[in-house]
Amino acid sequence: MMADTPSHTQPLYAVIDLGSNSFHMMISRLVADSVQVVDKVKRKVRLASGLDANNRLDQKSMARGWECLSFFAERLQDIPAKNIQIVATATLRLAVNASDFIAKAETILGHDIKVISGDEEARLIYLGVAHTTISQNNRLVIDIGGASTELIVGHGFEPQLMQSLPMGCVTFNQKFFAQHQYTEQAFAGAEQQARQVLAPYAQSFCDASWESTLGVSGTLQAITEVLSAQGRLPIITLAKLQELRQKVIACGSLEQLNINGLVNERKPVFASGLAILLAIFQALDIDELQLAGGAIREGLLYELLPNMRNVNIRIRTLNALIIRFNIDERQAYRVADIADQACQQLRSSWQLPDHYRSILQSACVLHEIGLQLEYKGNKQHAIYILQHADLAGFSAPERLLLCALVGNYKTDLDLALLQRQTFADVWSACQLLAVLRLSVILSKRRKDDVMPEFALTGVDKSLQLTLPDAWLKLHPLISAELKQEILDIAKLDIELTIVRV
Repeated sequence: MMADTPSHTQPLYAVIDLGSNSFHMMISRLVADSVQVVDKVKRKVRLASGLDANNRLDQKSMARGWECLSFFAERLQDIPAKNIQIVATATLRLAVNASDFIAKAETILGHDIKVISGDEEARLIYLGVAHTTISQNNRLVIDIGGASTELIVGHGFEPQLMQSLPMGCVTFNQKFFAQHQYTEQAFAGAEQQARQVLAPYAQSFCDASWESTLGVSGTLQAITEVLSAQGRLPIITLAKLQELRQKVIACGSLEQLNINGLVNERKPVFASGLAILLAIFQALDIDELQLAGGAIREGLLYELLPNMRNVNIRIRTLNALIIRFNIDERQAYRVADIADQACQQLRSSWQLPDHYRSILQSACVLHEIGLQLEYKGNKQHAIYILQHADLAGFSAPERLLLCALVGNYKTDLDLALLQRQTFADVWSACQLLAVLRLSVILSKRRKDDVMPEFALTGVDKSLQLTLPDAWLKLHPLISAELKQEILDIAKLDIELTIVRV
């Protein structure tokens, strides 16, 4: 049986980043104002390792690059040229014979390659973060590449201070860890060199007064993977970096570099990237860093797409999930409206911060996401989806809180989910969950014109829900569920009372 041919398909977009360590290709399409990645290809070319003392690329490294691009070319054949963007970064900025590489590369790909400046690279990196990661205040973005490191401070979609620095995990690996021996002296040399490179710019970045620090690139990804594999929060601090430094030194060499969570392909440049990040943390007095959701490829992609700055990041993500998982949109926002009313009524007593309430609103919209798979076990399905879906606009801690709320939106409670999340303190998470669960119960009729007038007050760990007696008499099943909720919500250390008026 043949499926009907669709009347149209969404166009594909391709972006390629010829980095100093890896070449990346990302192919995407636009679904409900949200980007859906349909393919990614990555090859460790380590182009920067082919630069000699005179910044001339050797033939061997260029051949590796050309071979990789021949693979990429296959995927570009059916994508309109106007939907393709290809850029080259630090190594091809530096190489005196870059034109030799680029001429053949353009022939292989059948498309032009743009060698971008350090400032343009920093701008695109920042845009990639801005389009995929929400941050209310000024933020510092760090990208440690193979031959350069970009530092950017910005707000919203606007970078305000940018600097591309001539240090990267591949070039520093060649200079300080060429024999793949990890010693105190090698780390000290790499860190001292990085601090010297940073010195002329450190004060201006410190004066920029950012409130959050986000990181992109393979080095940052590798470090967070190591932390996660060890059962630790994927939030990078100076103490954790210093601990990792000692573990690498204890291993002694690349052959003995066995750290839980560190993948083989990242091992050759892990020590050098770690040394650079340590120097940045110390020079800029950074408290903690979280991994961001996008980087230069996302920056390139969103530049290709129309009017993407006009849609809130989270709204884009929620709309895409509503369509993809066939969520009842009216019911989703009905529950969100009730939760918003509840939070307004509790504002003076429970004082839930706006950034917590934002995650609650998202949980309201997505609480039925698991129903697309089946009713039984839908909460477990929802947790799995939210753990593995692309959630642009949600940091890793925000994602954990979202999972904890959606995974507990009704019936039995899994308190471990609340305890594992770190975005909110446990009591605040319990408060958010109480509001979500009551909002779901009150909207069970799934009709706007039968929603009750209600009043919700909270004092310390008590919660009082006032409802019209006539409405409760017309809804005996909801009344019974509210009585059960008194017992269930007690497990959150919340005393719920229902008052009839």
